[in-house]
Amino acid sequence: MATITLKVNRQAHTLECASTTLLVEALREHLRLTGTHVGCDTSQCGACTVHVDGKSVKSCTMLAVEADGAEITTIEGLAQGGELHPMQAAFREHHGLQCGFCTPGMIMSATHEIRHWLEGNLCRCTGYHNIVKAVRAGAAGMRGGK
Repeated sequence: MATITLKVNRQAHTLECASTTLLVEALREHLRLTGTHVGCDTSQCGACTVHVDGKSVKSCTMLAVEADGAEITTIEGLAQGGELHPMQAAFREHHGLQCGFCTPGMIMSATHEIRHWLEGNLCRCTGYHNIVKAVRAGAAGMRGGK
């Protein structure tokens, strides 16, 4: 067992986990942050995307011990003070989702890497039209525009 320290969504946590525990497992099972989804276990779908030290990472391909000492933001940590992040608000306003399973990964990718937001994120429900509208609106909101 390894002891690791993570700062997740602005809160410090110390966890005991096996050295083979994936970051997505630590987030979901140890910290009960279930907004980060496991869609494929092969890093193809992007549903598990989180930010680790400011970079988008597919948490199903990173060991929790590799994140020791890191600052992590999950979908639960984007909203602040009860107010949705502009990208979250845009997805809601433009109905950029169908079943919602891929939505956390889409939002986490879009808030960090606008130009490449779709790369590595798969939605099995829709043709992406409303997702594209939501990302454009969210990007404008992040810049302070409408």
